[in-house]
Amino acid sequence: MEEHHSVPITGILNKLSIKDLSISGKKVFIRVDFNVPLDENMNITDDRRIRSTLATINYAIDEGSKIILASHLGSPKGEPDKKYTLASIARRLQRLIKKEVTFVPNCLGPEVEEIVNRMSEGDIILLENLRFNPGEEENSEEFSKSLAKLVDFYINDAFGASHRHHASIVGIPKLLPSAAGFLLQKEIDYLQGVVNHPVRPFVAVLGGAKVSGKIDVIRNLEDKVDKVIIGGGMAYTFLKAMGYNVGDSLVEDDMLELANEIREAVVSKGIKFYLPVDCVIAQSIDAAAETKLVTAQEIPNGWKAVDIGPASVKLFSEALESAKTILWNGPMGVFEVDAFSRGTFSIAHAIADAYALTIVGGGDTDLAVSRAGVSESISFISTGGGAALELLEGKVLPGLEALTNKEIKDTE
Repeated sequence: MEEHHSVPITGILNKLSIKDLSISGKKVFIRVDFNVPLDENMNITDDRRIRSTLATINYAIDEGSKIILASHLGSPKGEPDKKYTLASIARRLQRLIKKEVTFVPNCLGPEVEEIVNRMSEGDIILLENLRFNPGEEENSEEFSKSLAKLVDFYINDAFGASHRHHASIVGIPKLLPSAAGFLLQKEIDYLQGVVNHPVRPFVAVLGGAKVSGKIDVIRNLEDKVDKVIIGGGMAYTFLKAMGYNVGDSLVEDDMLELANEIREAVVSKGIKFYLPVDCVIAQSIDAAAETKLVTAQEIPNGWKAVDIGPASVKLFSEALESAKTILWNGPMGVFEVDAFSRGTFSIAHAIADAYALTIVGGGDTDLAVSRAGVSESISFISTGGGAALELLEGKVLPGLEALTNKEIKDTE
């Protein structure tokens, strides 16, 4: 897997990096995103978000820092909930890093302060779920100050949470010298740098359920891409707007006029705009449901599109063949149901096989790539859903904006 791509880190050049701080022997608060998927028995089903932070953690270990890790998990509503404890995360991290990780069953209080004060250089502790305290999501100044007083420096390596106005994302960095970790830098490098400076042809593959969730992404990319491929539920809003019968497929009727405007604006700029030409339909989202293959223009009433069909796969795959940069955000159908996964997985393979820089950005797309078995063939897979979307929309992430600026020296 490609580890780095020499693209200007346009969104982060004026922010301190962890390498800019003198963290040797110091207490360092590293905000990570260990919000990993769990099964019904609370076992971790995918530890990629944990593994993605190891470069930053190992650097801090090598520098002899005293490392205080903090994360959220799930939505525990501001109070302790054993379903969302980070205890199992600490055990997994310990196995991955091959070094003892002390789990602290609180994130504030005398017990935490005592453990932090006893730390030696190279020690690692993981605090309990930050969202067990209402101050986290409320961005409480008091909560931020209580955490900040434990440490000397703040590092944000939680890209997946950097679009949140939460205490550990925007509150603490205002109180301490603050910098970006390696994962945060890498995410900005790929998602913002490559979008702004792509090797052409540049193709955006956009899927998922709703047009409304991707409007700003399309608008931000329409001056930068050479081709746009639309799949998933959002495609049927575009098709209905063009006058086609889409049966009971997912459609945002209040978006029809806007969908036409977007399509016409993209095409008027000479950008190729692809929609499904055929689709798999069913009467319900059920693995046992009867399915049919029809053209995308002739979906009968009472039936809904659940996946793109083989002709669409061929069309989209051929459109990808010449690409040098591919950005994919959003599945082509209801891939979580095996019977409706073929289109999404086929596109995953087509992207993985392309002779291009390939970037998978957030949402369920990373899960689709994993289930298709092609993760190792993708250049970069983002760890953030909402954060990735906001970057692709051209927005500034609050968590990035809150970090300490570099001093710009006059070279004249």
